[in-house]
Amino acid sequence: MLYFEFLFKQKLPVTLILFLTLCFFSQAQNSKFSLDDFYSDNPMLDHKVDSIFNRLSDRQKVAQMIISCTGELGKSEATVKKMAQDDIIGGVVFLKGSKKTHSQTINELNSISEKNKALPLIFSMDAEPSLFASRIKGAQNVGKTIDIKTDAQSDSVVNIINQELKEIGVHHNFAPVLDISPANEAIKSRSYGNNKDSVINLANRFIKCTQEGGIIATAKHFPGHGLVKGDTHKQSVYIDGPLQEIDNYKPIIADGVLSIMVAHITVVNNDTFGTDGLPSSCSRRIITDLLKDGMCFEGIVISDALNIMKAVTILDNAPLLASKAGCDMILMPQDERKTMNSILEEIKKDPEYHKQVIASVKKILRLKVCAGII
Repeated sequence: MLYFEFLFKQKLPVTLILFLTLCFFSQAQNSKFSLDDFYSDNPMLDHKVDSIFNRLSDRQKVAQMIISCTGELGKSEATVKKMAQDDIIGGVVFLKGSKKTHSQTINELNSISEKNKALPLIFSMDAEPSLFASRIKGAQNVGKTIDIKTDAQSDSVVNIINQELKEIGVHHNFAPVLDISPANEAIKSRSYGNNKDSVINLANRFIKCTQEGGIIATAKHFPGHGLVKGDTHKQSVYIDGPLQEIDNYKPIIADGVLSIMVAHITVVNNDTFGTDGLPSSCSRRIITDLLKDGMCFEGIVISDALNIMKAVTILDNAPLLASKAGCDMILMPQDERKTMNSILEEIKKDPEYHKQVIASVKKILRLKVCAGII
């Protein structure tokens, strides 16, 4: 808008304004963007995102928010391909499997999107150092996160991970872990340790190197999984009292992390950010009031996996709750079709939620453009 206001203020001839406007639109459509542009004030990027958004049906828009899964621990390739064919998902996270199988599946999914003239999917993976070799069988073992102690060591690990992900066709790494303790049952060696400053510095280094290499990074598990007891895969776990790890995220957000994953941790005995018995991933207080509004995070908020973790599978329609709480990407819902239909029904009844969904979809489209996916 500033560009067009500027033209009109110059009192130029209408024909010249029209010509310059056409040139602007043409340039916007053909411009290439990078991850560095995601947070920028860029009229051409805004226009490109809006033009893509305006071509989509409501179903296609909501589909952008839904991330399914495949691999040896995920849904069958046939199931995921069918969902891509039906245009009800916006991306896929790849779980355990070989490099060859992952690459082949991604190529086939890309062919389906291209044939259907649908938006390309975003492909992701939990390629943390500690999980990397298990996610890509046969990949180089880069060691455990807990053993990374220097910037140079971190850069070397990230470069190996980035290269493998690019060769496979993965755009989005659900890493690094920002939790400060290796003692938690679920985190263990996935943490950088128990020194807060060291954890922040090494996680930030991992994020910067990942994103400079063209891969989207994700800080997790907000609001902090390091100082709780238990494993959300198996049961509900609790932060009792103050949120001791949220300050870890402030420098990470300030330095431009593109996505943050929210854990299924229930907060109790906290008047301001208690979650009323819900996991954080389904709490508006945690996601919208704290992370988005309070900490000014404008990137992509992702729920933790919603398909097997007992902390959320006990809830009625956790994917809708996560979306209404403020999650932009709904990760691994048990039933993608049900998730889409429940969101579509809700946006018809709730105008404010409809606006929120529009904002989420536009952010995801912007990310896809900046990552070179679209």
